Amino acid sequence: MEINIRARSGLVSNMGIFDQVVSTGGGGHVELLRRAGPFLTYRSFCPPDDLEDRGLLGVKSSFYAQDALRLWEVIFRYVEGIVNLHYKTDGAVKEDLELQTWCREITEIGLLGAQDRGFPVSLESRDQVCHFVTMCIFTCTGQHSSVHLGQLDWYAWVPNAPCTMRLPPPTTKDATLETVMATLPNVHQSSLQMSITWQLGRRQPVMVALGQHEEEYFSGPGPKAVLKKFREDLAALDKEIEIRNAKLDMPYEYLRPSLVENSVAI
Repeated sequence: MEINIRARSGLVSNMGIFDQVVSTGGGGHVELLRRAGPFLTYRSFCPPDDLEDRGLLGVKSSFYAQDALRLWEVIFRYVEGIVNLHYKTDGAVKEDLELQTWCREITEIGLLGAQDRGFPVSLESRDQVCHFVTMCIFTCTGQHSSVHLGQLDWYAWVPNAPCTMRLPPPTTKDATLETVMATLPNVHQSSLQMSITWQLGRRQPVMVALGQHEEEYFSGPGPKAVLKKFREDLAALDKEIEIRNAKLDMPYEYLRPSLVENSVAI
């Protein structure tokens, strides 16, 4: 809640950072989001489907694809374990009015009527619940981490991803260094980009890693056993990624469970 309020009041607000620095400022970012909305489908939120649609399954050089799929599987097993403890049949799922209302509210209100993009308005089976809940958890943990943790590495060097371009793209090949410098953000814009990138992208001094929450949401032996297995699976995946990364010139760590926050905290 805090980061959302700070973003609304200082980042995308009138004369906020976006208006001062980003070329889409002045409401352009809202139009950009409006245009992007139709491309956000239920499949695009679920790595097994999204990676298949983008032809990335089995691509050895795509560490995001490898780690996202494995983390999804670990989260799914955890969700499945908890769901099966509380819903013994598919009929019990259909009869849970609070669960059905929650699902419908996300699709119809939160996502502004996204059933035409594959999002469900009801959950008819335990498998459907597991898939939907895993999507929610992965989006707020692994998927957020995969785009969040790389910000400082990439955006802090302004030419990598300029916040704005002050001249139109050249139409000939005789562009000079002066043209390039006149096109890139000025000193004020660059300093603000670097500042906001540092604030948003730096590793937080205090963070709660995925699955390591101190709150006891379930107190019975069954759920505790499922949570224990979840943490063991996360630790095993973390170790596998650590071993793989040791062999790489540039490690890919954005989906290491020990670095993935338990929720969107910034």
